[in-house]
Amino acid sequence: MADQTGVPEQAGASAAGTPPAPPLAKWFLLYTFGRLAIAAVLIAALWALGLPGTPGFLFGVLLAMPASFLVLGPVRQRLTGALVARSERKEALRAELRGTDADDES
Repeated sequence: MADQTGVPEQAGASAAGTPPAPPLAKWFLLYTFGRLAIAAVLIAALWALGLPGTPGFLFGVLLAMPASFLVLGPVRQRLTGALVARSERKEALRAELRGTDADDES
């Protein structure tokens, strides 16, 4: 089952009652390699179309930014959800170590 952030809920929780760590590394690697692959494909396509060396490379990298934004949207949302869950988990652990609730602090 997944929550609104797209991070799947895991059955086990740690002994302290905090939720388990989200799969951050998987989404980070998928997003990173996806961006690199999109850039490589665009650079190769521009070179194949006859745009020479450095201008083709720079224009390909420039075009890869909006293309990655559009193509990798779902992966980026999952990565953001995993980062938020990680941050909330760390804050809950810090509050537990201090002996306070995470919601008590302003």
